[in-house]
Amino acid sequence: MNLAKQILTLAEKNSEFTAQNLSKLIKHKSLSCDEREAADALMEMMFDAGFDEVFKDGLGNVIGRIGNGSKIIAIDGHIDTVDAGNKENWSFDPFGGEIKNGYVHGRGTADQSGGPASFITAGKILKQIGLENDVTIYFVGSVMEEDCDGLCWKYIIEEDKIKPDCVVITEPTNLNIYRGHRGRIEIEVSFYGVSAHGSAPERGVNAIYSASKAALEIEKLNNSLVKETFLGKGSVTISEIISASPSLCAVADYCKIHLDRRLTKGEDKESSLKQIEKIVEGMSAKVQVVNYNAKAYTGLQYRMEKYFPTWMIEENHPIIQTGVETCMQLFGKKPAIDKWTFSTNGTVINGIYGIPVIGFGPGDEILAHAPNEKVSIEHLVKASAFYAYYCSIF
Repeated sequence: MNLAKQILTLAEKNSEFTAQNLSKLIKHKSLSCDEREAADALMEMMFDAGFDEVFKDGLGNVIGRIGNGSKIIAIDGHIDTVDAGNKENWSFDPFGGEIKNGYVHGRGTADQSGGPASFITAGKILKQIGLENDVTIYFVGSVMEEDCDGLCWKYIIEEDKIKPDCVVITEPTNLNIYRGHRGRIEIEVSFYGVSAHGSAPERGVNAIYSASKAALEIEKLNNSLVKETFLGKGSVTISEIISASPSLCAVADYCKIHLDRRLTKGEDKESSLKQIEKIVEGMSAKVQVVNYNAKAYTGLQYRMEKYFPTWMIEENHPIIQTGVETCMQLFGKKPAIDKWTFSTNGTVINGIYGIPVIGFGPGDEILAHAPNEKVSIEHLVKASAFYAYYCSIF
């Protein structure tokens, strides 16, 4: 039996193992900064699968290792999720982990605990068949991605001193190969006015009016942003507005808007900030990038500027072509090569540190952050096989 057939057969034999592991992860509600229970469960799964080494780092990332070769590959899947939202929109318990009709159901099945559940099985397969190539594989259950994508990998690279030659991101790709996505930046614009009694607004300067004028120009900016052939168009939207005044009978002397700015190829932090600064020129306003500074479930306080660079790997890059070859050998067909609509840990892994990244994951990204999230067991099986075979020929 050739290697691809052997791995696919083992992945199929372990389908219940993979589905049950995913179900266990879903039953541990795992919001950003509160992933301890899911992390402990993932560690136990790695031990049970026979990984050579399993540990948590200071931020709470769970890292398992197989092999001790000179080439280093990492498979990443974040174990935090967003909350369920309005449970009336769900037709099943979002944290029940129900296995039914060929699917595992629940919040985080697609985004993205299905990836870690699949790579646990991949590690088990590799321990069964033996890892004969000169490679070290790190299986990473990363944390805090939903709050600040890439922060976990900033810690892994800078503090754990792990810098792989390649990272496979297991965010949902519908079993296709993804090679990039737009970047993003979170911008706050603060407007300053002068309060006055609400009965005589002409005596003051209303910060809300300044923000409103800027908001109309930001809407126009969104419509004029450039489009790139592969990654698509840049975008900007106002996602929050906050104001303050001495009372509800007074002119507002402060207003703040929060911008979600998506960056296509050729756009960066400096260019996007200049666009907003031009809009508020002449106003009493301050434009700045948001800083993330939160406490992990381990108690560690860790920060990062919320600028997430655009990244894109060329289609002919060896890591992409190895992924295509993996799909051909395992599944007998060439995968679509595409991109994510949303942002991933690749913004830091490749966008900041230049480490080559390939995306392949179970599930459909349209279910990310949506009610009735689920992933098919068939996807979990094929993802398990992909990770094991990819590492075997890397």
